[in-house]
Amino acid sequence: MKTKDVSVLIVVIMIVAMMIIPLPTLLLDFLLIINISVSLLILMVAMNTKEPLDFSIFPTALLIATLFRLALNVSTTRSILSNADGGKVIETFGSFVVGGSPVVGFVVFLILIVIQFIVITKGSERVAEVAARFTLDAMPGKQMSIDADMNAGLISDQEARMRRRKVEQESDFYGAMDGASKFVKGDAIAGIIILIINVVGGFIIGMAIHGMGFAESASTFTLLSVGDGLVSQVPALLISTATGITVTRAASDGTLGADIMKQLFNYPKLLYIVAGTIVVLGIFTPIGLFLTLPVAGILIFGAFSMQRAVQKEQQQNDLVEMEGQEEDISSPEKVINLLQLDTLELEIGYGLIPLADQKQGGDILDRIVMIRRQFAIELGLIIPTIRIRDNLQLTPNQYVLKFRGSKIATGEVYLDHFLAMNQGGENEEIEGIHVTEPAFGLPATWVSIDAKQKAELMGYIIIDPSSVIATHLTEVLKKYAYQLLRREETKELIENLKETHPNLVEEIVPNLQSVGDIQKVLQNLLREQISIRDLATIFETLADFAVFTKEPRVLTEYVRQSLTRQITEQYADEGVIHVLTAGATLEKGISDYIQQTEAGVHYLSMDPQMSRKITEELQQQIDRVIKAGGQPIFLTSPSIRMYLKQFVDKIMPTVPVLAYTELEPDIEIQSIGVVNI
Repeated sequence: MKTKDVSVLIVVIMIVAMMIIPLPTLLLDFLLIINISVSLLILMVAMNTKEPLDFSIFPTALLIATLFRLALNVSTTRSILSNADGGKVIETFGSFVVGGSPVVGFVVFLILIVIQFIVITKGSERVAEVAARFTLDAMPGKQMSIDADMNAGLISDQEARMRRRKVEQESDFYGAMDGASKFVKGDAIAGIIILIINVVGGFIIGMAIHGMGFAESASTFTLLSVGDGLVSQVPALLISTATGITVTRAASDGTLGADIMKQLFNYPKLLYIVAGTIVVLGIFTPIGLFLTLPVAGILIFGAFSMQRAVQKEQQQNDLVEMEGQEEDISSPEKVINLLQLDTLELEIGYGLIPLADQKQGGDILDRIVMIRRQFAIELGLIIPTIRIRDNLQLTPNQYVLKFRGSKIATGEVYLDHFLAMNQGGENEEIEGIHVTEPAFGLPATWVSIDAKQKAELMGYIIIDPSSVIATHLTEVLKKYAYQLLRREETKELIENLKETHPNLVEEIVPNLQSVGDIQKVLQNLLREQISIRDLATIFETLADFAVFTKEPRVLTEYVRQSLTRQITEQYADEGVIHVLTAGATLEKGISDYIQQTEAGVHYLSMDPQMSRKITEELQQQIDRVIKAGGQPIFLTSPSIRMYLKQFVDKIMPTVPVLAYTELEPDIEIQSIGVVNI
């Protein structure tokens, strides 16, 4: 345990001990001075923090300070009643305030109690209660606003996490302040009760035990009781003031002093008006100019000084702005900033702006949130923030998706229309804007709102504009998912896995595999739409086989075989999978051309004629299955799977190629054709 932690524990234990163990008056004097110092320090910190969360420990500090003050009350009460002596500090405070008149001292003390209890403490309690309630009520809206800013590209993922954390801390802080204000209120009540006990009890004890007379007992114990009350209530007043300052500075931009000077004295002309009013008050009332002229003079001088300061600051700002403009033109650092690229950008024409404006009912930001969640669940990949911006160079209804500044998808949607797609039946053709659906390339028609119901009755599928864009983005991002996984993202995935499987990660990185090597394996999986969410299983496989080979493609094949349950579930339909089987001649034709370098890397070296034969045969089989309404899936031996996939990618990259060892033993395999050459 650290020294700081031990010291706090010792302080709390000593505070509790003070309530039980009698303390000498010299030590009491020392502790009373410390109490005043700590209270003043808390007030100064509360005044100089820029926002309440900068003093997030305040509720706990308030509790400890209150406990310390009450413990001192117990100790001083014991000393006063037992020895008729509270120490130098209490005697000094009592003599200074009482001034020879116990009644006056008692009244002054009661006034301080009223100020603290009714004005400061009551107000602070109410403000803390309202602040806590409104902060908790506003929390969901703030969370949604953060998500919207992140999806719009205004903030990064890290900034969003920091803002969410701040929102949570605000709710916790104001909730704690609401409870802490009750301590301040209770402390004020306890001060009144302790004073009454000291006066009445001391008066009785003074005559009964110490043998004092009536007047002497009343004078002595009133002086000590008032002094004790003042010594405890002055720090309590400081703490109460600090509480009020902390909970009322919700919209502060800086320290309390800076805010007052900036906001209260930021209007020099108003000070001239106030000064004139004070002069008029001195002329037409018995107050006289002797008192009002000095105050008016100070106000006029302050207004003049502030005018000069404002003009000087404006000139400096203009100069800095001009220098900044020159720097933007000539500074190489500013030019370098123009080279930065966003990973993903969605540019929209001005006609589609309502889709991105939540105030106009646009939900494209919410759709993007769902897309990112879908990718995290289905592929185990965190899609970077998609920045949305309007582009006047596009047509009004056009949108463009860019990947690192390059266009990878484009399309058009119409806000006042719905996309109608034929489900495959012999439906009557409907009127509208005939287009090709952007995600899957199917024929479709944009119909007006009036024709929507008619299209539904005719059996067409109706899709709203936001869904068209969201579906298109999803399919395009699936295609480029492997390119979205860079070394930085790979390292984040590894760090996330390290929290739950530290030994597994330490075994592989960096001894067996570098971050770049792991990235290549994960990219190979994503290229074929294999989820990397089960990262622990992937790393287990790499730990087993990375000692034998460093070739990413070979390691990928081993990883695929360890993900048999996942791959089977992905492609099987109710326990059955329909496949195109690679025949013996095709497998032999490919395996005969597999070569190996001296470094142990395998590659395919095939003459153009044989390559053309294989490509043509695969093309025929794929076309046959698609025309029959099926989904082509190739099944082959693990030794040639990755080489057969190379041929299939030239024809249709979305067609999966599986190995026998990648399927669960209990799956039913039905062959819909055999591919031979």
